[in-house]
Amino acid sequence: LTAKYGLSPTKAGLIYSIFYASIYGLALVGGIFADKTKNYKGVILIGLITMLAGYVLMSLPGLGLIFTVFALFVIAFGNGLFKGNLQAVVGQLYDNEKYGHLRDSAFSVFYMGINIGALFAPHAASGIINWFINKQGFERNDLLPSLIHKFNEGTLNAIEKTDLQNLADKVSHTHVSDLATWTQQYLDAYGTGFNYAFGVAGLTMIVSLLIYVLFKNMLPDVKKEIESGERIIELSKEETKQRLTVLFLVFAVVIFFWMSFHQNGLTMTLFAKDYTVQEVGKTAFLFFNVWSLVSMIIGFYGLITLLGKDNSKTSRLIGGLFFLGGIAATYYMYTTFSDSNPFSPELFQPFNPAFIVILTPIVVGLFAWLRKRKKEPSTPKKIGIGMILTSTAFLVLLIGSLNLPAFKDLTPESPRVGVQWLISTYFILTVAELFLSPMGLSFVSKVSPPKYQGIMQGAWLGTTAVGNLFLWVGSYFYERIQIWQVWLIFVILTLIAAGFIFSIMKKLEKVAR
Repeated sequence: LTAKYGLSPTKAGLIYSIFYASIYGLALVGGIFADKTKNYKGVILIGLITMLAGYVLMSLPGLGLIFTVFALFVIAFGNGLFKGNLQAVVGQLYDNEKYGHLRDSAFSVFYMGINIGALFAPHAASGIINWFINKQGFERNDLLPSLIHKFNEGTLNAIEKTDLQNLADKVSHTHVSDLATWTQQYLDAYGTGFNYAFGVAGLTMIVSLLIYVLFKNMLPDVKKEIESGERIIELSKEETKQRLTVLFLVFAVVIFFWMSFHQNGLTMTLFAKDYTVQEVGKTAFLFFNVWSLVSMIIGFYGLITLLGKDNSKTSRLIGGLFFLGGIAATYYMYTTFSDSNPFSPELFQPFNPAFIVILTPIVVGLFAWLRKRKKEPSTPKKIGIGMILTSTAFLVLLIGSLNLPAFKDLTPESPRVGVQWLISTYFILTVAELFLSPMGLSFVSKVSPPKYQGIMQGAWLGTTAVGNLFLWVGSYFYERIQIWQVWLIFVILTLIAAGFIFSIMKKLEKVAR
């Protein structure tokens, strides 16, 4: 939005907030539709097809801002039909008391599956964009679009005009004499690269659609179970009211988590662009290259399998081979990297799904270990701990930002911080997310009155929508106050939310039992 259409961070942040809010808020519509028809699997299928249509629209080059916003709405509407109802179906798999104790772990694994896809998405998008820009004879530079838009508007100062000329020469590998023509060519290449990236996303949606169609018969069919009398959906009015009250109290708290957490796609990405170094050495670049990152994850899972006491000798042998293979592949890629490696700001975003893939078995194992000793925290307590960890994450970023200038005072010579501050923040936020998000899904699945399962899963996603509606708060203050003060806002908000959830803990735990 900022690069292709020249929108300011505030305007782009507003559209981003509304889009993100719509993705989750429309899950209420999907939940109402599914609960009324009891055809959860059919609604999920319609959602998949609708999302595919949205990605196809986004892949069409040369279309204006209004059309792009419409395509984003189509994606959001499809997701609203899909996401909450899929979560409801996962919960239905564990309605049998025999498997109920595995619900928290099941949602953790489900959540990890979502994030395996999220791990590859930014790398795939960045790779496609870079490929197309290179094919047009340029190199990608994320500082150029804003300078180009200023040039087209006639608002460049003398220093910025010099910067534009130098960057244009650098990415073109030759002197650019006609900046007016060159800037339009570069913007066209940049924008079309993004269209191609959405086209790749559409191809992956086709794969998802095929997998779902082939295997959907393995999922519960609530409509048939109700018609045959296998599933009872009625509770007393008092119990229904009590459950709904508790759910809405949790929803109120979680709004502040998502408002803070999803700054990773807005102010934290802006921070990566404006305040963080743009090149790293060999070791750090291992985490920014998708293949070395995957190799490290494979090696990590191999090590877990190798050290698993309950695993068979064959499993441990295979684990050892994966561990050695992952380490060898990682080292090989390390030797191919340069001493200085540029990277795009959006490549910080895969850290969250990568950490989820790595940490999920650790967190699930920790809860299983505590469960055996009857010391596992209740699901509401896990949510409260997640809020405290979220506050801690932003405190880390606050400390790293103390000596940085305000956004309005930035110059090309302004100091930049190392990548460790954002990586550390992403790590702690991911631990917080694993304590809160899959546990919240499990809590909603467990506590929701049966006849409102789809609506309540939609309402859980609706809290994400409300939180996302306030994402603009971050981008608004990003341009107006000291950068460390922006992070302080989220430290305070999440601490207040944590205090509230612990103040009603007894009530939450009573209903959860």
